[in-house]
Amino acid sequence: MNAQNDPESISIIRYDSQVASVKNRISLQQNLFSFLLEGEKTVQYAGTTVRIRPDQFLLLSAGNCLMSEKIAAQSGNYRSILLFFDPNVLTDFFTRHSGTLERKADGFRKEPFLLFDKDSFLNHFIESLSYMLAGGQPVSANMRLVKLDELLLYLGEHYPGQLQKLRYMSQEADDDRLIRQAVTANIGKSVTVEELAFLCHTSLSTFKRRFARVYGTSPNKWLLEKRMQKAAQLLKQGDHKASDIYYEIGYENLSSFIQSFKQVYGVTPKQYQLSN
Repeated sequence: MNAQNDPESISIIRYDSQVASVKNRISLQQNLFSFLLEGEKTVQYAGTTVRIRPDQFLLLSAGNCLMSEKIAAQSGNYRSILLFFDPNVLTDFFTRHSGTLERKADGFRKEPFLLFDKDSFLNHFIESLSYMLAGGQPVSANMRLVKLDELLLYLGEHYPGQLQKLRYMSQEADDDRLIRQAVTANIGKSVTVEELAFLCHTSLSTFKRRFARVYGTSPNKWLLEKRMQKAAQLLKQGDHKASDIYYEIGYENLSSFIQSFKQVYGVTPKQYQLSN
């Protein structure tokens, strides 16, 4: 479904608060432009805290988990405008404008957000969003798409490096999501790493590299540990033997399962069961 046909793919929301300080844990399913109107904002990720200046605005990319704190101004108010959009909207944008925008460059460092400096045009753009929301009437899906296109095209012309980072992060988030889906769906099946790579439409080396980025370890080690954890849980229940569960864990024969279990826990499944 493309952006024109999905009214939920883009949303523009006004956020107002009179609470002195609000801390949030954010797990984003959509990309988010955050335009600060009044107050201050900080974002924390991986032990690093960044304070957003009034002359900047923020993009948080989909697929990330962050800590955010909103701090009211001296007036006691915190005000912002939030523009959410699905990753597929961004893909659609780059497809429609492939002839005028540069292709993705390699070598970008992965970051969960981007900062943009406001200029005269962007200040007027943010004001236009305020006017659209001031009447309290819902903004049409077509108008939301037009405003997002306007912003992205301007950033593409005046901040091309930043927009290419957004493109890179969106593609990487899609890759990560596909890997998680493939692994989750096949964790209990007798599937090889090569087959998982095929399901993710990648080469084996690319799959291993992306898997390590997502899970912090190799696919073989991760799958082994997860399968053995499930086996240990079943064995602890007492009414399952190794011969009952090896196929459910994703093994085609009992001996391979026993060998893998001993590799992780240092004992055979039977010895493990007797000790618990």
